[in-house]
Amino acid sequence: MAKAFKNGSKGITGTLHSAERKLIRELFNDVIAMLDERAQLHQLPEDLDPLYALTGMRPESMDLPEISDPALAKLLPNASDDAAVAAEHRRLSEADLIAQKIGRLREAQLLLETDKLVLDQHSATRFAQALNDVRLVLAERLEIRDEADSARVAQVLDASEVQTPEEYMSLVYNLISWVLDTLMSALMDAEF
Repeated sequence: MAKAFKNGSKGITGTLHSAERKLIRELFNDVIAMLDERAQLHQLPEDLDPLYALTGMRPESMDLPEISDPALAKLLPNASDDAAVAAEHRRLSEADLIAQKIGRLREAQLLLETDKLVLDQHSATRFAQALNDVRLVLAERLEIRDEADSARVAQVLDASEVQTPEEYMSLVYNLISWVLDTLMSALMDAEF
């Protein structure tokens, strides 16, 4: 069973057992795969003007398709309600955002090599960001929209009573939320 993250003299420490670490690594892989699929759309043709290849920016004539997966849209939200502004922002910055998120998720996977995690403030922040990306995806898959939805999911706490995929996903969501909550508490303690 996981032990809450705490701030101490060695840094921010917490314990996740083998099955929990394996599950979280798989969740990180799932989110990486989602982001990687979107990143493929940013691949520029080889015959493109070298300036675009150098900067990695897409020409205006190469608009990206809208994001159809609501969970991916939570990870890569529109920067504006104005469709033209959102599309321009996405064209200029989405590839970098995807790369940053994938980098954090991979870094977080490496931190899960041992039961006891010992993190400095920087790596704890990046680990929290990776966990939050997983939590956003799970929340969208569970259709958490308001307090009632949140309360419904929060009721699933006993693994022995789980019977449906949604209940299992709720149990996983609750684990990720708890780990993230204890990590954020430890980070706040570290700042004072």
